[in-house]
Amino acid sequence: MDRNRGIQWSDQIYDAVVALVLLGVGLVGTAPAGANEGIGIGRATYPLVAVAALALAVRRRWPLATLGVVTVATTAYLVLGYPYGPILFAFLVAVYTVAAYLPLRTGAVAGGVALAVLLVHVVVGVRPLGLLGAMPAAAWVVVPFAVGTTVRLVRENAARGRVDEARRLADAERLRVAREVHDVVGHGLAAIHMQAEIALHLLARKPEQAEAALTAISRTSKEALDELRVTLTVARRDEAADDRAPTPGLAQLPQLRDRLAGAGVPVTVEVTGEPRTLPVAVDLAAYRVVQESLTNVLRHAGPATATVRLRHTSSGVEIEVTDTGRGAVPGPGGGYGLAGMRERVTALGGTFTAGPAPGGGFRVSATLPVEEAQ
Repeated sequence: MDRNRGIQWSDQIYDAVVALVLLGVGLVGTAPAGANEGIGIGRATYPLVAVAALALAVRRRWPLATLGVVTVATTAYLVLGYPYGPILFAFLVAVYTVAAYLPLRTGAVAGGVALAVLLVHVVVGVRPLGLLGAMPAAAWVVVPFAVGTTVRLVRENAARGRVDEARRLADAERLRVAREVHDVVGHGLAAIHMQAEIALHLLARKPEQAEAALTAISRTSKEALDELRVTLTVARRDEAADDRAPTPGLAQLPQLRDRLAGAGVPVTVEVTGEPRTLPVAVDLAAYRVVQESLTNVLRHAGPATATVRLRHTSSGVEIEVTDTGRGAVPGPGGGYGLAGMRERVTALGGTFTAGPAPGGGFRVSATLPVEEAQ
């Protein structure tokens, strides 16, 4: 039933056209075929030809029933001694349909039964052929069955390829969203954690400064939530973008710098070159590289300061983030954050390096290309 629901009107029309064409070929070509073989036709010739051809109009809706009707009509035609002619085309199409549209085992059983029935005409009937006639009769089943099976396998492989491609795209989208959430939540929680530690340390002795730290926590959490909301809204294609927070980009570096300063990490931003409007993907990647680099400073560098250098060139933008901290690579193998930054940059055709800085501390460097037309 599921297969029948999947049959389109265009397929039904096509099958009907095939049936009518084969009917016309059978009505026109059977008599000449008989004359060529020196065999006459009888009263049942054309009714059997018509039944075999017209049954193909529903060949994809009911392939087994179609094969059964065509096999009986063709066998009766041959048993009566009528000439080999266009009716065999209908039989070939019926066998092909079973092989192409049914599971292999079902199609093989149906083809075997059809062959057994068809072989009746080689041993009984008006013109028995004996065992020598079995070979050509077997070819009428084996050849279309092999062709139909090949077509079905190609179609199934193509369908699996489409499923695999859809799964790959879904996995890539999940990875993208996970990376965005990691960058947003990781940075926000790191800043909040540091500010909370400061507030707890100052609460008893300098409550006014503790209040400032708590205010910074409130502001940082709100900004992180707004940014997370934007990220998840963009990921959900069926909803409009949230206008309450802008899409992250280099224009938000001042807010990012202020958040890190409130968490106890002074950040200096140096910009050289003529700033220009960057493509959204490049702008977002550049911001995420700076954000994740500063988050790593906050988490791993200890008491330190950080410097962000942006250099706008005719071919793109160059980013360098250095700190005066311990200089150790964060986490085993550089951490998920470094891997995520590298994937972002290389996906856009850029270059990325990270490691201890020559004069101490840690250095992250990235180059993001921009097309000239942009």
